[in-house]
Amino acid sequence: MATESGECLATSSLLSKADSLSSNVIFVASLAVLAAYLLIEKYEVLYHTKLWIEYLTTSVPTLEVSMTPEEAEDDGVEGDPVTEMPLLNADDESKLNCYDPSTKQFIGHAKNMTAAEVNEILEKARVAQAEWKNTTYAQRRIVLRTIQKYVVHHVEDICRVSARESGKPKVDAVMGEILTTCEKIRTICEWGELWLRPDSRPTGPMMMHKSAWVEYVPLGVIVAIAPWNYPFHNSINHVISGIMAGNAVVGKVSEHASWSAAYFGRIIHQALVVNGHNPDLVATVTGLAESGVALCTSPLVDKIIFTGSTPIGRRVMESAANNLTPLVLELGGKDVMVFRQDVKVPSIIPFVMRGCFQNSGQNCVGVERVLVYESIFDEFLEAVVPKVKSIRQGNPLPSCGADGKVDCGSMIMPRQLEIVKALVDDAVKKGAKLHCGGKPNPKLNGQFFEPTVLSGVTPDMDIFNQEVFGPVMTVIKVPKDDDKECIRLVNECDFGLGSSIFTADDAKGLAMGRQFRTGMLTVNDYASNYLVQSLPFGGVKESGFGRFAGIEGLRALCCERAICVDKTSLIRTSIPPIIDYPINIAKGFPFTESLVQLFYNENILGKIKGIIGLIKNGQ
Repeated sequence: MATESGECLATSSLLSKADSLSSNVIFVASLAVLAAYLLIEKYEVLYHTKLWIEYLTTSVPTLEVSMTPEEAEDDGVEGDPVTEMPLLNADDESKLNCYDPSTKQFIGHAKNMTAAEVNEILEKARVAQAEWKNTTYAQRRIVLRTIQKYVVHHVEDICRVSARESGKPKVDAVMGEILTTCEKIRTICEWGELWLRPDSRPTGPMMMHKSAWVEYVPLGVIVAIAPWNYPFHNSINHVISGIMAGNAVVGKVSEHASWSAAYFGRIIHQALVVNGHNPDLVATVTGLAESGVALCTSPLVDKIIFTGSTPIGRRVMESAANNLTPLVLELGGKDVMVFRQDVKVPSIIPFVMRGCFQNSGQNCVGVERVLVYESIFDEFLEAVVPKVKSIRQGNPLPSCGADGKVDCGSMIMPRQLEIVKALVDDAVKKGAKLHCGGKPNPKLNGQFFEPTVLSGVTPDMDIFNQEVFGPVMTVIKVPKDDDKECIRLVNECDFGLGSSIFTADDAKGLAMGRQFRTGMLTVNDYASNYLVQSLPFGGVKESGFGRFAGIEGLRALCCERAICVDKTSLIRTSIPPIIDYPINIAKGFPFTESLVQLFYNENILGKIKGIIGLIKNGQ
């Protein structure tokens, strides 16, 4: 008996261990399945693994892009400065005159395209897009990676050409032209395919036998009308996302940034050609109003992205309305930077300097209103005014080497100096204090406006509400360190593009910032969201509507096609005879009402009544 008892105990112990081991195996396997699901679905390990393999096994072509002497050398421009800078060539109206705003030297011509020439470009783009839409994402990525490879190895060349036509120092060119472009290419190459994958959607109880999803289909031909402040980035920004989404892109550059467009266009065209694609997929239009109107009114255009002033944006919208062409409007900005009373003033000075004076203040998200709490107002002015007075202005190219002595370049548009001067004069006349600057720089021949600081600015002054787009720091006092008054001052503006708030209390800063009526917000930083290209870019109010960048901007370049199909051919939708034509007058309405009760009445008795009604009236 003792032996049998021992054998039973041993058997029981073995069974218990086996059962425990089995439970552990099941538990571990369950964890492994869950981990795999999270890695694959949430972190997209398979997708990124495929990308890594693609990057490791694909050879990126090297581009050879020709350059003219004016493009290739810092001192490549000859000739005396001009007193007048007419855009239209007096001897040949098919040409635009182009100038260096820092020296007022003539640098070359660009084509003044006619409506017929624009139409021909659009037709060629549509033909090229019909082929391009069938390419794989890998083929699209290699074109973008080819462009990026060229950019990374030709930073100096691109910045020189940009500086020559826009008057910005090369450091500003690297920050505004190169870094932003490279980050956009990196983001779109890494995430673009994933963002454009078909998106599964829930079906609901009535359609439980269906599968539903959204497909992101190329729109066709995208027109991108760009401003002049960042010639390279503006010319390529929408090309990156546009061709990744399967579209053709026709860009219209400003008449004040048409010379550099030739070189930048050659880069893109060469990247398409070396990878075996039709270069007509991406084209650049140069010219005056006729060419712009031709783009906005053409039935060949599937979407327009316009970046520029609010008045011109309204005209673009009116022109596009005839064909109901959809729009993204990124218009004027009057961005605000707020300094609460708990900040350390020395630490925030570099941010406000960069926000106000990068590219001579010619930025969509340039800081045009600086709101400073009363308790630190005097300390702020004492710190910032000497800093602004120390800014060095001049021609950015000859003096932008390792020992460069230029911090702030020139204005691009000649009449912009007059606009900025008029706004400053109006503010001073109405009681603002001018601490420095306030006029064109008399020591320089080019289009330079002295870095300016104004304080005591109030809402009745033109400069409070109108876009400056120049090197002017407008300082506004927040009385009594009142957060509510600060929010009111921020929102008392017709524009609403970007905003930033600096404070020792991040949570407080975020809570306040959420009450600003702007499309973008940074806390304790300036404009960092544009280097996070997964975020959308755009504003509210007179700053426009629609978004580019991010998943929202990429998908906005597609037709969102909604698809619904049966999960299996064994279960199909059928029309009940009661409501088939001719409808059963006696039972049709009670039958459909019973459907409503079954699926949407939250009360269980109501659902039961719905079932009964369907049975009763379905015969």
